[in-house]
Amino acid sequence: MFPGRMTLSPPGPPGGPPEELQELAFIDRPIRRSLKTAEEIDQLTVDEDLNDVERAVYLLSVGQEVQRASVISNLPSLVRQNPAETFRRVVPKVREVLNGAGAEIQLAAATSFLTILQDDIILIHTHTYSILKTVLLHLNHRDTVVSSAWLETLLSAINALPKETIKQEVLNPLLYQSQLSHSLQARLAACRILGKASCKFDSLIVKKELLPLARSLSRDTESEVRVCMCRQLESMARAIGVDDTRTELLPELLELAGDEESRVRLAAFDSIIGLMEMMDGDDRLHLLVPLVMSACDVSSQVDEGITVSLSFQFGKLCSGLAGSLSEEQKRLLLQKFQVLCITGLPTEENQMDVGESTLIRCNCCYNLPAMVAFVDPAHFLCDIHPSFSGLCSDPEVSVRRSVAASFHQVVKLLGSNVHVVHKELLLLLQDSALEVLDALMNHLDETLEVVLSRGDNLILDNKLPELLSALLAAEQKVGSSLRWRLHEKLLHRYSCLSRLLPGELLHQTFSVRIFIILTTNKVLPVQKEAARTFCTFLRYNRKQEQRQEMMERLIRDLAQGRSYWNRLRFLDVCEIATEIFSRKYFNKHFLIPALELVHDPVANVRYKLCQLLPRLRSSLRLPADKLLLQRLDFCVQKFLCREKDKDVVAMIRKTVLELDKLDLSEPFHKRHEWDLLDQKKEKEEMLLLEMEQLERQQSDGKLNSDKHVERKRRDSKTSLSSAKSMSVSSSTGSSSSGKETRKAKLSRSRSLSSQPTSSKPVNSDRPKAKDLSGSSGLGKSTRDDSVRTAHFTLTTQSTSSMPVLIRSKTTSLLDQASLLEQREHRTSTLDHRTGNRDHRNHMMEHRTSSLEEREHRTSTLDHRDHRTSTLGQRSKTMERGSGMKDSQTRKLSMNRKSNSLQSE
Repeated sequence: MFPGRMTLSPPGPPGGPPEELQELAFIDRPIRRSLKTAEEIDQLTVDEDLNDVERAVYLLSVGQEVQRASVISNLPSLVRQNPAETFRRVVPKVREVLNGAGAEIQLAAATSFLTILQDDIILIHTHTYSILKTVLLHLNHRDTVVSSAWLETLLSAINALPKETIKQEVLNPLLYQSQLSHSLQARLAACRILGKASCKFDSLIVKKELLPLARSLSRDTESEVRVCMCRQLESMARAIGVDDTRTELLPELLELAGDEESRVRLAAFDSIIGLMEMMDGDDRLHLLVPLVMSACDVSSQVDEGITVSLSFQFGKLCSGLAGSLSEEQKRLLLQKFQVLCITGLPTEENQMDVGESTLIRCNCCYNLPAMVAFVDPAHFLCDIHPSFSGLCSDPEVSVRRSVAASFHQVVKLLGSNVHVVHKELLLLLQDSALEVLDALMNHLDETLEVVLSRGDNLILDNKLPELLSALLAAEQKVGSSLRWRLHEKLLHRYSCLSRLLPGELLHQTFSVRIFIILTTNKVLPVQKEAARTFCTFLRYNRKQEQRQEMMERLIRDLAQGRSYWNRLRFLDVCEIATEIFSRKYFNKHFLIPALELVHDPVANVRYKLCQLLPRLRSSLRLPADKLLLQRLDFCVQKFLCREKDKDVVAMIRKTVLELDKLDLSEPFHKRHEWDLLDQKKEKEEMLLLEMEQLERQQSDGKLNSDKHVERKRRDSKTSLSSAKSMSVSSSTGSSSSGKETRKAKLSRSRSLSSQPTSSKPVNSDRPKAKDLSGSSGLGKSTRDDSVRTAHFTLTTQSTSSMPVLIRSKTTSLLDQASLLEQREHRTSTLDHRTGNRDHRNHMMEHRTSSLEEREHRTSTLDHRDHRTSTLGQRSKTMERGSGMKDSQTRKLSMNRKSNSLQSE
């Protein structure tokens, strides 16, 4: 299409305009050098010698509309600077300009006067009166937007005006504006003025002068006027008191509640509920309860607007009417709430507008805490939990966000029964919408504090891994998004886990993840919050090994890391650590690695260290930290002598000045507060160390007791095994002897059946039984069997005609009884032997302990003997020394005597 443009041309500069724009630049066209002509510039030019008030008057008089609007918008600043001159010269000009002005200037004037009245700039009422005259003049503007702006200014002026001025200038004209002959806009303004002015007067004036006017407006032919007046009756009721409200206003509101227009009924319903706190028990029972129950009746057709309002105020109604409701009425209210919780869902029959149904379910989420208190937390599982669970899994994000916002209040009310909402908490933590997580994170620390401290321990132990996995998954989901502010908030809330979870579990799960965020995340606020959370975990960890491991990881991966970015993060960690740890702990673990970064090859790291030096210096106290102060001074000297980067040099010079002023600039009371706070931190750290030592001692004692119990258990096992072997051997012997006795009984029964019974064979059988028992080596049980057999043979002498079958059955029964007795005897014998073994083991342990005590005493005696021998050796040495000294003295005396003899 454009062959001439397809020719290749030398490439231009990378930042230059395209070729097409270059061609268009050479097209001849008239260019206007200025947006204003010379005459317009002359009209807009103002003399520089004029002050602000004179300039405003000049522009309002001869300026253009833009200049006038600018002056009127700047009117509040003029009133602040010079209120007297402004109201004397500028405000009258503004009033002149407003006559016939457009909507822009009218809105600017209404906004400026409203700002003046709200900021309490005016000091005298005459100025307010001048504003009031201007407002009343333009209150009935034909533009509804402009008239609404002036009405807001008038309502604000009523608060600053005296009662007489309001009565004369506002209420008297209001009597004529409330008539039907005036416009709809004037009657609506009269309704709002009545509601605002009733708060300025006492109940008698309101009842006599304002209430008749309000009653006439509430019966206006226009429904919009009735709605507006109905919404103002609540403020009038508070002005006239409880008794007059019951007799004057409640009948009027009940009449409006049955109005033909739904908007009027909704306004009356809201006003009656707003006056609930002013009603006594009888009024609530006879007026409010029937109204609420009719609105909750499922069979009747209720307006959608009333349903939305009812859903918003449902919790307030249930809490206020709890003492006036019967059990049946409470059940109906609960059923209505359950129906409202599923309004608009596909499972409901009556379909409503999507927006209104979603709003109703959001209002139900808002009222969940009040409903939990209404039904009693003990009945939450059967009454509220199904609706609560449905709202947590609602298809609309706004509903789930609303229930997440009130979740912390629900768990606080549940208390020890908080485990019943564990599944719902996991659902909200795993929600795909980040808005839901954002609402949940606002009070997550309060929620976790209740969940991890008040729940049943057994149930909590089973569900704790799921909760921790959900928390980690939520952090990863937020971290992978672009919502870095939400990520920062989440990390801040996770810091509460340091006092809620065991140190071992926290160290293995969250500490690792927080450190990864600290070293890999590229958003600076997220990194700083991760550093704060990591330092919090480090401070409240009661395991010395784990604290040492975390500190070593900080030093290795950050302070000594290969990336300068990580070394900068270590300095951020040091800055946060000064706020979390005590000075003693910080100086011991953080100060030296931070000062060693003075040798860092990257200028940005050294620059950051220079910025941090005053904070490091403030953590030192003399004379305890004298060596560390010398180390810091050496660092400063190295910067001053060897630094070559100009930015670092400029920063170290600024830092040196700050270090010189550090001790003088800090007031004494502030240093005293810091010292008290540091002492508190140090005490807490010492307490954590003591708790760690106590837990270690308890674990060691428990380990020793477990070892003692295990040793007893092994001894009992060995005794039982030996007893079992002995019982097995005895049972084999008894079984063989039992077989022999059965054979002997069978032979006797056969002999009895083949021979006639007499007394002689019986006597001859006795020694045979004795010989059998002796040969088989049986004990007492075998002898008892032989006695029973002899007794049976004696009884058979008188009954020789008894069949042999009966006699054989009797012997088998006797054999079974004897076997049972043998088993019982064996069991008692084993128990007795086990008891003897335990007693012997106890005696052995006692003897062992006594032997150890004897050995200890023997070693003590040997030690004493050794001391005695040492003392004896020392005494001998001293005696030898004294003997040598005596011999020396004798020799000296002998020499002296010999010398004296020679001299004689």
